[in-house]
This record gives sequence, structure tokens and C-alpha cells, in this order.
Amino acid sequence: MEFTGFHKKALGFLKKIKANNNKEWFAAHKTEYEEYILSPSRAFVVEMGEHLQALVPTINAEPKINKSLYRIYRDTRRMGANKMPIKERIGVIFWQGNNKRMQSSCFYMHFSADELMVAVGVRWFEKPMLDAFREYIKDESKRQELWNILQDIKAMGKGYTHLEKGYKRYPRGFNADMEYAELSLYKGMATFKTFDPKLITDAEQLIDALYEVYEDMLPLQQFMYEVSLRVADA
Repeated sequence: MEFTGFHKKALGFLKKIKANNNKEWFAAHKTEYEEYILSPSRAFVVEMGEHLQALVPTINAEPKINKSLYRIYRDTRRMGANKMPIKERIGVIFWQGNNKRMQSSCFYMHFSADELMVAVGVRWFEKPMLDAFREYIKDESKRQELWNILQDIKAMGKGYTHLEKGYKRYPRGFNADMEYAELSLYKGMATFKTFDPKLITDAEQLIDALYEVYEDMLPLQQFMYEVSLRVADA
């Protein structure tokens, strides 16, 4: 199936989910979900995946649920989880390596009725990845490298930003006297940019815009992939 953009009714459908967030309503409108969102998502993964292989030949691009695509149903059983059963935004992930997809360095995007967000890196660390990240940046040269990557991406002047720090106290092995020690205070390491969600309906413009972001942010993706290899080796 050729990717021709997401259906023009996709964003309106997500607004309807927000207003009717229950399984009964969604079941009655599942064919619309499949036409407006799911089928185009599969085609998008194939198309974008082929482009990304020019940047990272070993990237994983699998147009399946629980691979590059996410389930539309939210897991409401987890403590503190959003209790709305249907997700109101659609995510797509292209990850590198054999770790869990959310704990591997990745190219990511999601869209809702409100925004299109494009990101690179790891959005949050589970403990094995957090430990590997902190151990990796104990090396002063690696902290310098990561700091330079983040500054270079921001300096492009394209509206790129990165996650905010999540911790207030330095972990063991770091202190305020160490240069760039603040990098150890992050709960995830990713850079991102937001767009008007209407971009998703234009296949060529969407692919071009995302490819530019992913190419610009490639140094961070490569850095975080090196971190992820430390998890695999642990």
C-alpha cells in the first residue's frame, strides 16, 4: 500500500475519541479508525522506514502493532495510568538494536488533534537504561560530547528542544563541581520539535519534514544507541 498521507478525517476522528472515550463507541467506529489511521500508519512505517535506512541501515521499521505501531487501547491497569481506555494520540516508533523498543535509541513521532511531535533518543529511562546512561557519562569526554550534541541541535535555530531535567539531586558518582554534571539529572534523553498536526495529510511534506528533523538529530540517536549497547552488554 502506497503512503499518500493520513486521511483528512483522521484528526477529526481523534477529536471524536476525546469526546466519546469509551470502548463501546470505539467498537462502533472501528472501521473508521482502520481507514483513517491504522492503514495509513502501516503504509507510513514502510515509506518512512525506507528513508531512515539511508541514515541508519539497521533501524527497525515494522508496520505491526506492538512493533512500530502502538495499540489504540490504553493499559488502564497500571498504577497512576490514565484511565481513559482509548488513546487520543497516535504514535509511531523506529528503533535501533535488540533492546525493548522504548528503551532503544529511536526515531519517534506522534500526532493528536492538537499537535504533531517528532523526537529522537529515549523519552524516559527504565532502571537498566538509566544505570547505563549514568555510567556512560561518568566519562568526562562523553559528557562533553553529549553536551555539544544538545547545544549544536539547539543552535540550528529550527525550534528544536530537549527534555527537561527530572531529578534534583545528583546521583552517586556526580557532583556540582563536575563539568556538565547536570546531564546526570535527566530521566530521559531526547530532542524534539512540534508541528501543526495538519501536516500528516500531505505525504510528501510529512516525509520531508520528518527526515530533516531525524537527520539533524542523528548525532543524538547515535550517542544514545551507544548507551543502549551498554544495557545489552550488562
